[in-house]
Amino acid sequence: MKYSDLAMGLKASEIRELLKLTTMPEVISFAGGLPAPELFPLEEMKQVDVAILDKEGQQAVQYGTTDGYIPLREKIAARMKQAFQVDCKPEEIVITSGSQQGLSLLAQIFLNKDDIILVESPTYLGALNAFKLCDPRFVDVPTDEQGIIPEELEKILEEHGDHVRLMYVIPEFQNPTGITWPLERRKAFMDIVNKYDFPIIEDDPYGELRYDGDIVPSLKSMDTKGNIIFLGSFSKILMPGLRVAWMVADPEVIDKIVKLKQAVDLQSSSFAQRQCSYFIDMFDLDAHVAKIKALYGKRRTLMYESMQKYFPEGVTFTYPEGGLFTWVTLPEYMDAKAIMPKVLAKNVAYVPGEPFYANGGHANHFRLNYSNMPEERIVEGIKRLGDVLKEEIAK
Repeated sequence: MKYSDLAMGLKASEIRELLKLTTMPEVISFAGGLPAPELFPLEEMKQVDVAILDKEGQQAVQYGTTDGYIPLREKIAARMKQAFQVDCKPEEIVITSGSQQGLSLLAQIFLNKDDIILVESPTYLGALNAFKLCDPRFVDVPTDEQGIIPEELEKILEEHGDHVRLMYVIPEFQNPTGITWPLERRKAFMDIVNKYDFPIIEDDPYGELRYDGDIVPSLKSMDTKGNIIFLGSFSKILMPGLRVAWMVADPEVIDKIVKLKQAVDLQSSSFAQRQCSYFIDMFDLDAHVAKIKALYGKRRTLMYESMQKYFPEGVTFTYPEGGLFTWVTLPEYMDAKAIMPKVLAKNVAYVPGEPFYANGGHANHFRLNYSNMPEERIVEGIKRLGDVLKEEIAK
């Protein structure tokens, strides 16, 4: 059987492959970005489902518009103002089947083969996988403990600015590092990119999950040119399996996305969109998010304190103000993927760091998730991981 060049180049996502380990009860998995299932509002959703079927019945399971269920888009517009300081209208919003679909659609409407896309170094592996299908040229923008380094971005744009077709950033609780850009860094970023004219994807699936510090305005709230495309999601604040997310963009971009989405899946789930909308009507989503923040903040702190206690000297890690991840840096001579079999032998899993770099390298990193495991397993898993790291460093 003959396949297309695209099909022949497809590779399994390292994260998705590692997620298979989460089905093994003996494994303490820090690998996936899984929300805590005990916080899924199942009883409330049962009431929501009945209300949907009683009120809308057949319409709730019929085909709908490609851009999405209007009452939900209206609620998202209000939430964008409340949580992200963004004024937008429902017609500037399209519902997508998870943020991953948003990334894939945006790549297809902006990127041709060998076009330049700028990404943080490191950045979200799932985004890289979506972009790679268009075969672009990735240019890494160096980062530090406060995110993208403005001076480095300026140098890159001076060299490539006229040829950049797209940029992708995660300013809030970045995946994989957990880093948040401070306000001054965001202002400097916007001052630089406003000298040019290319679209910038601001991916913010974790923005409402802040445990410490002050809320920082989104890039979209600072956008005066219409070049920032904002991606938000219900996956981390409600239920990931609903696969309901949204995109906020200039109407011209939304028009292109809607036309492409019509060719891809016609629309996102009519019923799932109503589940999100009705939940907001019937229950207190802010109160639910507060429960999530309380639990994840506790687990974040516990993981950090456990790493301080059990990890050897020479290993460093981030202390995120929110989100789901911390980023571990090993001595430069160590390879996180090479030592992973020894970690798996202890029934612990993480995600090696190299795949988060668009152009490879930086093998001495790995990502840990703290949202999914209960407290006692976090401590035990970090202790086991620390034992392996001590053995490796002592060699």
